[in-house]
Amino acid sequence: MILLSRRSQLAVAAVVDVALHARPSPVAAKALAARHNLPPRHLETLLQALVRASILKGVRGPRGGYELARERRRITAGDIVRAAMLDTAEETEAPSPESRLVDEVIGPLVERAGQRFLAELDAITVDDLCRQAGDRAVFDDLSSGADFTI
Repeated sequence: MILLSRRSQLAVAAVVDVALHARPSPVAAKALAARHNLPPRHLETLLQALVRASILKGVRGPRGGYELARERRRITAGDIVRAAMLDTAEETEAPSPESRLVDEVIGPLVERAGQRFLAELDAITVDDLCRQAGDRAVFDDLSSGADFTI
């Protein structure tokens, strides 16, 4: 069973990647895409959604890219998923069924389950995910021992 869309998973991965690689300079979308084996254009709309949600900050110029808009311990996985879901919802609004069963039984059940799921994600910070990535040496190119937590 898939609980998170690929877009939401990619959004969380992109923010953690930026948190790990944005020192001393912002992370270029091209470098981020290369680390995740994606075409750079595939990430742009997602990264812009994260900027609009004040999770990432876009830096313009020849050495521009993306960096965290706030401390990594103040960004949760839930924040990131909500930003990715909101962006997707705006792009592809599917017609809703008109049914009392959906309106009165299934819809509220799915809504409660979604709220519980997001509450679990709200308990996980980008800092937690960065620590796990460091413990597992996910990126070999990171210098060990460097911690930029404020």
